[in-house]
Amino acid sequence: MRIVKRAATIAALLAATLPNAGQAQTRDAAAIDAAVKAAMARTGAKGLAIATIEDGKPVVVRSFGARNAAGASLDTDTVMYGASLTKAVFAYTVMQLVDEGKIDLDKPIADMLPKPLPDYGNLEAYGNWGDLAGDPRWRKITPRMVLTHSTGFANFAFLEPDEKLRIHFEPGSRYAYSGEGILLLQFAIEKGLDLDLGAEMQRRVFDRFGMTNTSMKWRADFARNLADGWTAEGKVEPHDERSRVRAAGSMDTTIADMARFAAGLARGDGLSAKARREMVRGQLPITTSSQFPTLQPDLPRPPGRRGSRLDWE
Repeated sequence: MRIVKRAATIAALLAATLPNAGQAQTRDAAAIDAAVKAAMARTGAKGLAIATIEDGKPVVVRSFGARNAAGASLDTDTVMYGASLTKAVFAYTVMQLVDEGKIDLDKPIADMLPKPLPDYGNLEAYGNWGDLAGDPRWRKITPRMVLTHSTGFANFAFLEPDEKLRIHFEPGSRYAYSGEGILLLQFAIEKGLDLDLGAEMQRRVFDRFGMTNTSMKWRADFARNLADGWTAEGKVEPHDERSRVRAAGSMDTTIADMARFAAGLARGDGLSAKARREMVRGQLPITTSSQFPTLQPDLPRPPGRRGSRLDWE
């Protein structure tokens, strides 16, 4: 995970689904301390939290630095903005629904909805679906395309020059990171399956793993031990108190809670063997030089090699 200039950054590292993987490194506190201090100095991060997972168990859960401009200590139970770590928790939730037969990864999302997607218009809580009225390719988008970031959407429509949602390439044909796509699947779950996503994630994930300081919406009790943000310019950025569930990134969490989730995910708790295999196997080659900005052109492909040699899981 790239470390950014924030008062608190979570780095949840799944080191050990294999016996003894990374054992020496993760148990060497001095090495961890040195690596963290170097990373914080290099990036200007004010605080950092890290967890390592071995054999499906948290081995190291540590925090470093400050959580706010006053210099209050960043603790392992300090609440931080989970940002796009939310997507991993959402994907885990979706795979439970797949196991239960409520979602088919390869069935078009259009078939989950009671009416055509563009007919819902532009909804502030979800997306500008009405913008897709002139492009029938929306009918091809599946949950798998959403979870592999291959819908064809930009990351978010508001990043487009005209702030309109559009499909940039044939859905499923290539990788391009998109929070907008994640919101589309959330919309289908809530409007098509009539499920409350926040309640489902609470029951299926946070309650399951004892993640008592994690929520998809702001909770007033988080204020007692909260990490502020820090801009690239070195200014304090108050925590965004999210009032709406957003599968693309509204989660608040702690490093201790994320370690519990990462360990459970490594073990495959709550999923069939088939669903877990789907979550961890390479699904789609990443053919750009970096993840952001999204919608970059493909890299040249030398013989026997494609793009960055990375796959999205």
